[in-house]
Amino acid sequence: MKNKKFINKYFDQLKNIIDTIDRDKIDQAIELLLETWRNGNTIYVMGNGGSASTASHMVCDLAKVTIAEGKERMKVMGLTDNAGLISAWTNDSGFGTIFVEQLRPFIKKDDVLIGVSVHGGSGEGEAGPWSQNLVQAMKLAKDRKAKIIGFSGFDGGEMAKMSDVCMVVPIDTEPLGTPLVEAFHVVLHHLIAVSLRLRIQES
Repeated sequence: MKNKKFINKYFDQLKNIIDTIDRDKIDQAIELLLETWRNGNTIYVMGNGGSASTASHMVCDLAKVTIAEGKERMKVMGLTDNAGLISAWTNDSGFGTIFVEQLRPFIKKDDVLIGVSVHGGSGEGEAGPWSQNLVQAMKLAKDRKAKIIGFSGFDGGEMAKMSDVCMVVPIDTEPLGTPLVEAFHVVLHHLIAVSLRLRIQES
């Protein structure tokens, strides 16, 4: 087996994440989303790059997997999937506005904004600081007295500072950091969606 060393390293790091992640934060996220459902409020989900696809997947699961017969459904809206609207806001006002401007007509007190980001808005690349579109949207959420749930990694970034609950995947080194954070965010959102369905069924 030519790749045994790398394969073992990948799974060893994944096992370490499972052993060390803050499970209280996961519980808090489930309870906050359950309360949001009980109150009839709306959940909004956003992310960039690979995290944009995770955000779309999460919207699908929160809307569909959580359905319990005879119960009201969760109200969930994705902010990553309208290519026309995203490109319009990028063209007219810059990429930093794509989430906040979608939220502006809708988000209100006690709604929940979920952000998915490997670095949570820390670090920068050729285009400048990463994920400032997430930061702008979180600022609006706070101004409107909505709640924020973060899915992050590394040091959690601005997302960890701004969120009411932030689940930080405990790994902070490359080359495995980014793929493991992105992969584990999907593990977390599956756990949360199934847990919510069971809790809704009991309600």
